[in-house]
Amino acid sequence: MSTDWRPQNATALEAAIAPLASAHPGCSGIHPLPDGLDAFAARMLLARAAQRTLDVQYYIWDDDKTGALLFDALRTAADRGVRVRLLLDDHNTAGLDEKLAELDTHANLEVRLFNPLRVRRPRWINYLIDFTRVNRRMHNKSITADAAATIIGGRNVSDRYFDAAADMAFADLDVLAVGPVARDVATDFDRYWNSDVACPVQRLLPRPTTARCAELAAQARRIECDPAAAAYVRAVHALAAVRELLQGQLALEWAPVRLLSDDPGKALGRARGLQHVSYRLDAIIGEAASSFDLVSAYFVPTSRGVDAFAQLAQRGVKIRVLTNSLAATDVAAVHAGYAKYRKRLLRAGIALFEWLPSAQTSTGRQRLLAVSGSRFGRSSVASLHAKTFSVDRRSLFVGSFNFDPRSARLNTEMGVVIDSPALACRVETGISQRLPQSAWQVVLAPNGRLQWLDRRDGNADRSTVEPKTHGVQRFGIWLLSLLPIEWLL
Repeated sequence: MSTDWRPQNATALEAAIAPLASAHPGCSGIHPLPDGLDAFAARMLLARAAQRTLDVQYYIWDDDKTGALLFDALRTAADRGVRVRLLLDDHNTAGLDEKLAELDTHANLEVRLFNPLRVRRPRWINYLIDFTRVNRRMHNKSITADAAATIIGGRNVSDRYFDAAADMAFADLDVLAVGPVARDVATDFDRYWNSDVACPVQRLLPRPTTARCAELAAQARRIECDPAAAAYVRAVHALAAVRELLQGQLALEWAPVRLLSDDPGKALGRARGLQHVSYRLDAIIGEAASSFDLVSAYFVPTSRGVDAFAQLAQRGVKIRVLTNSLAATDVAAVHAGYAKYRKRLLRAGIALFEWLPSAQTSTGRQRLLAVSGSRFGRSSVASLHAKTFSVDRRSLFVGSFNFDPRSARLNTEMGVVIDSPALACRVETGISQRLPQSAWQVVLAPNGRLQWLDRRDGNADRSTVEPKTHGVQRFGIWLLSLLPIEWLL
């Protein structure tokens, strides 16, 4: 069994955080990371600041610029004696087997795969012979240094989440957290790492030869020397969040913070009741008295969820929901699962907004240009990926949980509930300010048909079909909505 371990001497992170935490007993420090470049820089700099342990848990880790840079940061941390543990869900590791096996050869770096696919090639065979098991995935996302500072939220590791891709950019939200909740995340990581669903890669993958390890290391260096990657690194070095944290100067909101995390046994269908994040989120949302603002990239409310929202609205709770439009979504089947509930939600008094495919995801690209001189252009499509909500302008949830059946029943999820009126108000105000420029509002016309309002020019231009889509797309969504697949979405 592997667990966090603590020597007598405090690390630099612990030493920097200790006086701040002492001044705010029972609270954790929170720093929001809405910007993709900031979010990547914080991960890189946290990996570089680690002196004792680095625990890393992700659903997706792509083999691209940011993925290669973070792999190198883990290897570098292990080189200086940090014990690094990398836990990846195996659903999205296609093409990474050799690299993961090579990382695992390091004396201080261990890799495990969650709910592994037994047949490595072709991978789709696993879904034919073992669908019930492999359909359940680990959707958690966290990176924790020295059990003292952690980053959790909605972002996976891929260029699309960090303003580094040309095809698509995801609007997302993470938080950097220090204090008691960071320790809670480290303990929760141990629970996943030591579960019988997490398998060491040496049991699954052949150990690469010494020559092959050298080749893989050389490949990594070539990626890191790519001009675009080098420009990204220069931009990251210009950011100072973790340096400010080490110096005790980072702006933090101190508040009571609760970690919510599914029992890893959920991946085997073993978790029940309070072991589910969804159960505890239902209780938190049910306490809403005045307002509930939900941002969910993949929103499939189900009939039961619509009824729950309707009951809140009947009590006078003002509800707003922001999700992806058909033009912005990257998962059409999920949009089909959501679209059939729009009229019921609107009739119940819920305000619906759908993300524009041209919405600005963050300021990271402009700063890349200004700081590094790189030629990063605007992504062709902007898609919403954040998972957050605020209740009564007093508490805020940030995490990996989508409001859909998959998050509720199939995948493991995690997130934090932050009891901070200041942060909750900041997020709610930010949503209100961004909605006119970032989303269409969906309304019911007097004839009962849906309409989409575009308020970007200060007016309310109306469309009677889903904007920026074509007939084939809409027909496909209608067909998907007829299929009995909601439980998979």
